[in-house]
Amino acid sequence: MKLFVRDLTVIDASYLCATRGMVGESWILDVVMSGELNEMSMVLDFGRVKKQIKHLVDEYVDHRLLVPMRDPAMKLAATKEGYSTLDLLRGEKGIHLHCPDEAFCLVDADEITIETVTEHVYQVLKGELPENVEGLEITLRHENIDGAFYHYSHGLKKHDGNCQRIAHGHRSPIELLVNGQRDSEREQAWAQRWQDIYLGSQEDQVTIDELALSAHAQAISDESHYGFRYTAPQGEFELAIARSETEILPTDTTVELLAGYIADEVKATLSADDALDVVAYEGVGKGAMASL
Repeated sequence: MKLFVRDLTVIDASYLCATRGMVGESWILDVVMSGELNEMSMVLDFGRVKKQIKHLVDEYVDHRLLVPMRDPAMKLAATKEGYSTLDLLRGEKGIHLHCPDEAFCLVDADEITIETVTEHVYQVLKGELPENVEGLEITLRHENIDGAFYHYSHGLKKHDGNCQRIAHGHRSPIELLVNGQRDSEREQAWAQRWQDIYLGSQEDQVTIDELALSAHAQAISDESHYGFRYTAPQGEFELAIARSETEILPTDTTVELLAGYIADEVKATLSADDALDVVAYEGVGKGAMASL
């Protein structure tokens, strides 16, 4: 007997890539389990499976920075208790972090792909389900998006959950309506502007010298990189990332404020009489709207 749960949860995370840098992603998780019926004539109670699997995915994968540990460009080193530095060596665009260990998800792979993350999630789950569950199939997939979308990474220091981690992200559609009509040209322009972008808050910006990074970061400077640092309930987070892959906002980077920021930027390109509606997504099926 098989039990399936589609759209069980969404993994919103970022990953490191030697080519693209820091990439925000959103994957939908589907699960199929097989096994003998239990005393309730079920393989597993739907409510229990959703709660148990979602808890494990949330704890070990979601809202973390996924790191392909077999890539020689990745350098991880423990510092003080519970903290590590992480470096992606990629010439002038290196990425350097110093964060609590729970900010990272270490994947035994050469690169982060939907296949390697699927295998990692499988390894996380396989030993945690009841004995009568004999088979487990994991599927990760992207949302089908009809239109423009971008990949962004950020951190929300005021959030009391895992969104406070400085390097997590989303794959997000963008909808811009001018006088009630979708403007695909402007949507595509934003998708290009924020493709593989890090969105930082101005108030979190510090000089590179203020960051406690590894020796691998000695070659970077304030001319090549932005530095960010903040303290949140889970600890102190530090990041240095290339200026060319970053946009700094005058506010925090909640989706509500991102929608307002996009609206202000687009409205400046329209005539005074034009009506503008912005629908900004944070991953799959959620977001914020702003109208001007």
